[in-house]
Amino acid sequence: MTMVQVAGLKKAYGGRTVVDGVSFAVDEGEIFGILGPNGAGKTTTVECIEGLRHPDAGTVRVAGIDPVADRHQLTRVLGAQLQQSELQAKLTVREALELYAAFYPSPAPWRPLAERLGLDDRLDVRFGGLSGGQQQRLFIALALIGNPRVVVLDELTTGLDPRARRDTWQLIEEVRARGVTVLLVTHFMAEAQRLCDRIAVIDRGRLVAVDTPTGLIGRSSSATVISFTPSAPLDEGALNELPAMTSVVARGERITIHGTDDTVNAVVALLARLRVTAHQLRVSEASLDDAFLDLTEERPGRPGTPEEAPLT
Repeated sequence: MTMVQVAGLKKAYGGRTVVDGVSFAVDEGEIFGILGPNGAGKTTTVECIEGLRHPDAGTVRVAGIDPVADRHQLTRVLGAQLQQSELQAKLTVREALELYAAFYPSPAPWRPLAERLGLDDRLDVRFGGLSGGQQQRLFIALALIGNPRVVVLDELTTGLDPRARRDTWQLIEEVRARGVTVLLVTHFMAEAQRLCDRIAVIDRGRLVAVDTPTGLIGRSSSATVISFTPSAPLDEGALNELPAMTSVVARGERITIHGTDDTVNAVVALLARLRVTAHQLRVSEASLDDAFLDLTEERPGRPGTPEEAPLT
């Protein structure tokens, strides 16, 4: 079952298009990541899904609900942790959790949620007295307290220390195991690679790829990198004929070859046939960072952040 459907989404501010024809679908129980450079239109896209912005064109449906026309119904099925949020400074953690729980007919028990997010010893601390990481954990709890069918998490672990980040990842995996659909907007590639079933990459307002993390990595021009220093000079022609090779770079005596697993096997066979020893041989796989950089090549004059525009 499709839980989130975005089709031909467009949004402009002051005549400048920041989301340009974005389309994707998210299945029930899926963790779907949205990646892109600053200013790519990620947050604008999810704010249209949350009903916080009105699309200029295209359609958005969440569990079949129009986020703009059926705002009240949407709040019953969708929870959101925004990129930037604030609460009244004197509100305690306990009061915030009780208040938000009162908004829903069947809220999640807030005490176990607070404990799971490391807030059980901060219940009587006012929001203004929390650290940035503690505030972030509170907003995650508030996004989950309504037992949503879909939850949007924008920069989930910003400001969290490594232990809190790991615990939060485990919580999101547990939430997904209960059948909740998760939309995750992040700049943290390790987070996306760990959590996401599929990822949409948005660059300059346009969707440039949708695939699994493994699929995106496989598209990288440096899917596998082999580097070594040969014990004797190698013929350049033989290297250029290696299967699935995308590039060969020689820096001094050091040779770096970009290709695939087939290229690795061919390099090993070539060296054995020529009786050449590969000193300091290194074979590394591309990461999601590599794939991201390939898909969103930095260019001079990249526009500023459209997400900073006022809500409409």
